[in-house]
Amino acid sequence: MTDGGARSDGAFARQTWLSAAIADLVATRESPAPSTPGASDVAADTLFDGSRTRPRGSRLGGRAATAQRSLFGEILDWMLAPLLLLWPLSVAITFLFARSLADAPFDRVLQDRAVVLAQQVRFVEDQTLLSLPRAARELLSPEQGKQVLFQVVDPRGEVVAGDAALPRPSIYDFPEPGRVKVRSARHRGVEIRVGYTYIGVRGGEELGLPVLVQVAETLEERSRLANEIIKGVIFPQFVILPLAVALVWFGLSRGLKPLKSMQRRIRARAPEDLSPIDPREAPEEISPLVGAFNDMLSRLTRTMARQRRFVADAAHQMKTPLAGLRTQAELALRQTDPDELRSTLTQLERSSTRTAHLVNQLLALARAENQREMLAREPVDVEALVRDVVAELAPQALARHMDVGFESANTPAFVRGAPLLLHELVANLVDNALQYAGDGGVVTARVKVAGATVTIEVEDNGPGVPATDRDLIFDRFYRVLGGPSDGSGLGLAIVHEIAEQHGARIEVGDGLPWPAGRGQGFGAAFVVLLARAEVPAPGASGSTSP
Repeated sequence: MTDGGARSDGAFARQTWLSAAIADLVATRESPAPSTPGASDVAADTLFDGSRTRPRGSRLGGRAATAQRSLFGEILDWMLAPLLLLWPLSVAITFLFARSLADAPFDRVLQDRAVVLAQQVRFVEDQTLLSLPRAARELLSPEQGKQVLFQVVDPRGEVVAGDAALPRPSIYDFPEPGRVKVRSARHRGVEIRVGYTYIGVRGGEELGLPVLVQVAETLEERSRLANEIIKGVIFPQFVILPLAVALVWFGLSRGLKPLKSMQRRIRARAPEDLSPIDPREAPEEISPLVGAFNDMLSRLTRTMARQRRFVADAAHQMKTPLAGLRTQAELALRQTDPDELRSTLTQLERSSTRTAHLVNQLLALARAENQREMLAREPVDVEALVRDVVAELAPQALARHMDVGFESANTPAFVRGAPLLLHELVANLVDNALQYAGDGGVVTARVKVAGATVTIEVEDNGPGVPATDRDLIFDRFYRVLGGPSDGSGLGLAIVHEIAEQHGARIEVGDGLPWPAGRGQGFGAAFVVLLARAEVPAPGASGSTSP
């Protein structure tokens, strides 16, 4: 019942993880972990509903708490922000064009009035006279909403008729008789528009300038027309802008619908289903993200498979030693003879030592497998590491009257890797050689450097490894039949796992010759070839031991 509940909890956790992962897949940035149960599900459900959460000003532990932002909200911001910025610019441009459109017909009327007024100028005996018939006076009379002014100046600069305060053209505005011009000016604090022209007269060269004729009007009517044009253009925009926002909202909702559909499909998966997502079911733009997500699922699948295999192997291998320990303990409880009790306890101590060794190797294997994805590499002095391992195991070898030695490369031998794992690799190789060499055997560990390769060799004069078994000895719990060792069969599996993580190659060959009396033959030699690294500069971090 307990195992079933554990599996159910694990399945639910994987399902929740998948839902949260697909939500992160389409989020613009990561958000803090949910503080309450179900918070991740709520965030995933509201990801595509058009709502957006914004950063809040609250602080937790001195750090700003930033809420999650959706892809929908991010795209909507980038689409509407330019639209809202362009709208005032559109209003300003519309105003300028409206004034230009309003000025054009009024300026033409103003020019016509200046021409009509110029036609009424007469010259009598070097005198400039202005005769205004009724039609001309009506043309110059004030209209509703605007005031019309005029001025006639003779060649001497004297005002013949009209408003004397009307501003005259700039001195840099050279006279061009017969051409009508328009300019803006201010008259008695009011902005006006002026149409003017020059009339050439006989003797004008002696008298000075030609006759100046000006007609001006105020801008009230022009402003009124410009405002009407602006209203006719701007008011429809107040209807079009919300409609554009609604269409953008609808378009984004439809465009992101495949993502929401993919989210629903992942939520509908069985908890134990970690199969990859079909990239053809996702939009082309997020295919790279789907590929990365599938790669993450693949790594997760391998990790869970290793964990399941480890649990199964550990359960299988621990069953027999624990049963033996229990049997020996029960036997010791029934013993009454001190000698037999001592013998039973000695056997119990040996069994517990073997069981502890098995547990340590299982943990070492699990540690090596779990660090595959997060291996931190640093310069490691291989020569110092192998020397330390030999020194650690020397007491064990001396107790069994064995000859264990170390041969140095006499040159810097550095590789990049995890010091703890490389120490475990060398320790397992040397311990394996000690186990198979037997009492009185010979074990030699050496380090060689050749070009870009650092080689670790561990050889012994034990029974050796048959050629048919050299591809199998790195499997878990595999032991060569007839061998003298009663190990767990995990040491070389650990070596293989660590070497694979470091990109190393392992070769198995013949080792030291057999001792006299055992016939002609050789022991085993394990060779690990690693890529050589540059020697770290003095003071740089480099490890020589775990």
